[in-house]
Amino acid sequence: MGEVGALLRRAAWNLNQRRDISSWLAKWFPKTPAKSVVALKTPIKLELVAGKTYRWCVCGRSKKQPFCDGSHFFQRTGLSPLKFKAQETRMVALCTCKATQKPPYCDGTHRSERVQQAELGSPL
Repeated sequence: MGEVGALLRRAAWNLNQRRDISSWLAKWFPKTPAKSVVALKTPIKLELVAGKTYRWCVCGRSKKQPFCDGSHFFQRTGLSPLKFKAQETRMVALCTCKATQKPPYCDGTHRSERVQQAELGSPL
C-alpha cells in the first residue's frame, strides 16, 4: 500500500506541475490575441535593402516603429511580428496604423476617418 500511495502522490504532483506550467504559459501566450493598436497615423518611408530580413511590428506597441522591438511578448499580446525579406533595394512606405490590407506596406488606410479619429495606442 505504501508504494501505491507514493505513486499516487507522485502522479498528483506531476499533474499539478503541468497545470502550473500551462497556466503560466497561458499568461504569456493567450489563446485570443490582443488587437493591434494604432502606433502612428502616417506611414514611415524608408529604404529596404535587397536580401535583408525585416520584422514588421504587428501589435503597434513597439518603440522602434515600424519594426518590432519585442514589446508584443512582454506585454503578452499573443501577436508576433511579420517577418519578410526584401526582394530588391527600394524606397517603401511601411504601415504604422496597423490597419493596412497589404502588410507591411501602407495602402492608404491611415487616411480613413476611422484611423484619423482613433487615439494613438488604441485598437481600431
